[in-house]
Amino acid sequence: MRESSLKRSVWELAGRPVSGFGGGLLGAALLALLFLGVALWNGFPIIFYDTGAYVLEGLGGVFLVERAPVYAELLFLAGGRFSLWPIVVLQAGLLAYVILETARAEVPGLTLKGLAAIGLILTLLTGIGWYAGQVEPDVFTPMVILGSWLLLFRSVQLGRRRRWVIGITGLAVACHPSHLGLIAGLLICAAILKFAHRWMRGLPMPRLRHGAAGLAASLALIVAGNFVLTDTVFLSKSGSVFIFARLMQDGIVKRLMDETCPPRGDATYRLCEYRHRLKTRADAWLWGNSGFRALGGFSGRQQEEDRRIIVETLKRYPLLNLKMAVYDSVLQFLSFKTGDGIEPQEWVLEPGFKRIIPGQLNAYLGARQQRGLLRFKTLNLIHVPVGAMSVVGLLLLLQHAAVRRNWGAGALPGLVLLALVGNAVICGTFSNPHDRYQSRVIWLPTLVLLLALARDRRALQPVPDS
Repeated sequence: MRESSLKRSVWELAGRPVSGFGGGLLGAALLALLFLGVALWNGFPIIFYDTGAYVLEGLGGVFLVERAPVYAELLFLAGGRFSLWPIVVLQAGLLAYVILETARAEVPGLTLKGLAAIGLILTLLTGIGWYAGQVEPDVFTPMVILGSWLLLFRSVQLGRRRRWVIGITGLAVACHPSHLGLIAGLLICAAILKFAHRWMRGLPMPRLRHGAAGLAASLALIVAGNFVLTDTVFLSKSGSVFIFARLMQDGIVKRLMDETCPPRGDATYRLCEYRHRLKTRADAWLWGNSGFRALGGFSGRQQEEDRRIIVETLKRYPLLNLKMAVYDSVLQFLSFKTGDGIEPQEWVLEPGFKRIIPGQLNAYLGARQQRGLLRFKTLNLIHVPVGAMSVVGLLLLLQHAAVRRNWGAGALPGLVLLALVGNAVICGTFSNPHDRYQSRVIWLPTLVLLLALARDRRALQPVPDS
């Protein structure tokens, strides 16, 4: 009898809406636990090659031009010196909260079991857990997108909770330089939408000042984070290096060197000395055995030459630059396999971990990832088709909203689609195409479809008599 009563209580709790503080807290905690499942199964937070740089910067106090100090400092504040688990727990919690607020806004009356079903499907069919449980700022990219949508189109509905969303969105933007371009692009599109509202009634009206508040919060965090490590005020110092490496990968730098470097005598560029040793892959130039470090690496002197070369290529080959930027952006949009770079990395990271966080070294080496037990080939037989079909579903949702002239229903699918394109353009053009850049956000269309399904199913239910 007592067991039956307990089951009934649990089922009644699962059927309650995730509204109010208690329901929201329980819903966010449940989602966060689901998203942490991958890291828990691994036995240690998921590690990427860049994790070592963030550990060095945040816990070692060494400023690295190529890494965002805000994420490194967040790692420090989360107690990363003693354990890397708090940072991924924090990440999963913030992501869960933003998804919860999105679900509340899109599906009024959504129950705890409905939210749990959405979280479980995302965990099983997409790569969301591989980013929530990874010591890397990629998990914050989708928070920029969902946070921007909430601030632009659901800020009134959020009420006082809007301050939390502004804070999370600002933090998410500040954790990676590419996020500044992403939120700026979304705000520009929102401004165009607001302007178009004068001629086309029924369009959703974005609240630009609330979206701009997220951007302002991020700028304050970036400046403050940079100042803490360097005692100087700036936004970023690494932009030209990554663009230059992408131009080298595309063969544009080699073409310029062939045309401008003299066979002997004084050269226009220091790079002429390495013209016959240029790399065909951007990563090989930046991180491999190349002339990059010999020329100064990320130092200001080399970046100045990189900028000169970039400008000169734009002057000489504008159409080629445009063609390759479009090609790289399309390639990035279509590249979203889960597991990019998630492999045994102790040959790179073990020395740094041993020096800075020695107490965590045994757990790190004992994880499934470091023992080479992770297999993504089978996993991507699920994740890639689900991601591709979800993008198609996103287009169908937009088409459905257009046919019915229900522009409000198309706000979230439209913003997510714009963000997917924007993310691909930013990463493909200003860095170079990698699966992880698009994989970190490709689960967003799946979330939008699940929310649309939950909303439409509720709409079909008969209204109970009052």
